[in-house]
Amino acid sequence: MSVRNVEQYRIIKQPYYLPIGNEVALFEAAYSVRMPVNLKGPTGCGKTRFVEYMAWRLGRPLITVACNEDMTASDLVGRFLLDKDGTVWQDGPLATAARLGAICYLDEVVEARQDTTVVIHPLTDHRRTLPLDKKGELITAHADFQLVISYNPGYQSLMKDLKQSTKQRFAALDFDYPKAELETEILINETGIQRDIAEKLVQIAQRARNLKGHGLDEGISTRLLVYAGQLIHKGIDPVAACSMTLVRPLTDDPDMRDTLDAAVGTFFN
Repeated sequence: MSVRNVEQYRIIKQPYYLPIGNEVALFEAAYSVRMPVNLKGPTGCGKTRFVEYMAWRLGRPLITVACNEDMTASDLVGRFLLDKDGTVWQDGPLATAARLGAICYLDEVVEARQDTTVVIHPLTDHRRTLPLDKKGELITAHADFQLVISYNPGYQSLMKDLKQSTKQRFAALDFDYPKAELETEILINETGIQRDIAEKLVQIAQRARNLKGHGLDEGISTRLLVYAGQLIHKGIDPVAACSMTLVRPLTDDPDMRDTLDAAVGTFFN
């Protein structure tokens, strides 16, 4: 692989990330021994931003795969394609990362079929290899390669969960929404809104998160709070901004919408 191919995956500008615990030190230690890592936490709490920040901090290229239920093993490792010169092999993102020595991040890995995720197993133990059966090649992972996965335990089910044989190949870091003061700082930095507005948005989110399991499948994420802050910073009325970004995306239930609208009105009316 050429230097040019490596550089296209490198993160040049430092991503903004505010540590909420000792996750940075733990990940650095894991990377030092190329330990596979599983990031577990609710949607929109900062898992992807954390991986981007760590890739920048470690100076490693990052290849991210958004997993979905239609993803096949060939989508990960590669396939033969037809072009004007005949049949050519094209590496998938996992094979590319293994060759380049990149961090490969499989986002929401449980969305992929279980028969797809088993292809990562040889990369997560002492072998650190990836068989390309269709090509008849065995890739030995670059010394700098690391595999990182993430998923939301709140959506676990018998049909959508990692096999124990997969889970126990990874160290795991738990993520959650930041404490109020940290989340406020994140909103100020990400959106440019005033502190009092950021504090009100965080309080609305905390009320909504208390409703998880009591009418809501998931609480308001930090990502949605950033959306609300961005609209408010652009001059949108806070109530309208919150309705669009904090209430409507979460639920279609009229009673639950009324409850969330009332929470918004408590702080912005």
